[in-house]
Order: sequence, then structure tokens, then C-alpha cells
Amino acid sequence: MKFCAQPAGIWSAVTCHRFCRFGDLSRTPEWLRLRRAGATLAANTFVKAHRYVDRFAFERALWGAGLRIVAGVDEAGRGPLAGPVVAAAAVLPPEWLVNGLPESLEGLNDSKQLTGEQRERFFSVLTGRPDVLWAVGQADSDEVDRWNILEATHQAMNSALAQLRPAPQHVLVDGTRVKSLRAPQTPLVQGDARSYSIAAASVLAKVTRDRLMLAFDRRWPQYGFAAHKGYGTPEHRAALAALGPCPIHRRSFAPLKPEQRQLL
Repeated sequence: MKFCAQPAGIWSAVTCHRFCRFGDLSRTPEWLRLRRAGATLAANTFVKAHRYVDRFAFERALWGAGLRIVAGVDEAGRGPLAGPVVAAAAVLPPEWLVNGLPESLEGLNDSKQLTGEQRERFFSVLTGRPDVLWAVGQADSDEVDRWNILEATHQAMNSALAQLRPAPQHVLVDGTRVKSLRAPQTPLVQGDARSYSIAAASVLAKVTRDRLMLAFDRRWPQYGFAAHKGYGTPEHRAALAALGPCPIHRRSFAPLKPEQRQLL
């Protein structure tokens, strides 16, 4: 985990309204960068493509209220038949509201919308920057079976957030409200496509989990974890039927969950 304190005193409500108001991305740093390069058509295309997407809208409101440490949190691995559920938390520097995303992070989005190569590249940038706070937590398959997948996911989120120093003042959560979260929160359905902080957390969680599944593939290559990452593909289900489960399979998930007889 890497972390750093965020400098204070760099947010300006006037500046942010002028350059980053919702629904008008002309004159933003990305637009200006394209215009300076002489790419007027590309700049205007950028505005049209992003006209209704302001992925700093929620962060801006919180930063403007004086909350400096705003974390995005997301998970990866709720649906698979095997492996852990992983959650990540990310705090982006408020300077990016004025200066725009670094060029190395342009295109940052919900990890499901990115290629594996893009995810790895963004992971490397995010974890290599001293001005980005981040942490990862996980719940293994035994904990998923013991708690259920929703509770295990929330435990992983709390674990990631608890590692951040300084602690977040507010959390943007992908999905619905997390009752056990200790910090004030804003739940955002499809938040990984609406908030850069959540998108960053999405990438961190996905890449971390994929790397874990590659390691499990080396230990149990007969299940093909490197290809399907534990999800219930036909190939994975066929291997399960032929070989039975290995230690990282979730016994509480079908087809491994014992059938319950209906009461007549």
C-alpha cells in the first residue's frame, strides 16, 4: 500500500465552476490540451462524447464542503465460484479537479469496460503515484461461505478503508449503502462509471484479484483459473464435475451448495 497526506488550500469553487461544471466540459484541462495541440475536431468530439459525464461531480461537492479525504471503494469477485472477493479504496488528489486527470490516466473507467492491458497500465500508474492514497482488502472463500457473499464484500471494503492514512472523511461506494461502513458514505449505483475515485478503486480491486487467480492457477492448473478467474464458465463447471472442488472453491455457491429439500 502507498499513501500520502493531501495538501490543503488548492480547491477553488469559482475555478471549478468555471472549468468543470456539470454538462459543459469545454475549457476543461483535457479540452484545452487538445486545443493547444491544434486538434480542434478532437477537442469538440471530446466535449460531445463526455457532455453528460462529469466523473468528478461527487468529489467536487465533497471537496467544496471542506472534506479533503474522499475515498472511492469498489469490489471485484462477488460472482465467481472460486477465489476471494477483493475490495479496494482509492483517494485521488483534489488538484486533479483543476488540472484534470494526468495524461497517463486518461480513459480511466469502470474496470469492466477496460481491456486487461489497460487495467494493468492504470494499476501501475495509480500505485506508483505518491499523491494517490490506496489500499486493498479481501475475504477468502472460507469467509464467503461463513458470512455470505454480501457480508464478505462489506468486510473486504472495511478492511481496505481501515488501512488508509489519513482516514477518509467520506466514502463514495459503488452500489448500495454499506450498513457496517464506519465513515459517512454516498452510495452510487454504477458508481464505477460515474466517479473517478470509484473507477480507480475498481481497477485496483480487479487487477489485484486477477493476479491472485493467476497464482491459484499455477497451484491448481487443472481448473483453468487463469482463463476464467473463477467464474462459472462451461469449462470451469466441467472441471468441477470431473475433479470436484479445490480448497478455494466456494461451497456456499451452486453447484457446490447442497440442495435444500422443499417442505411439502
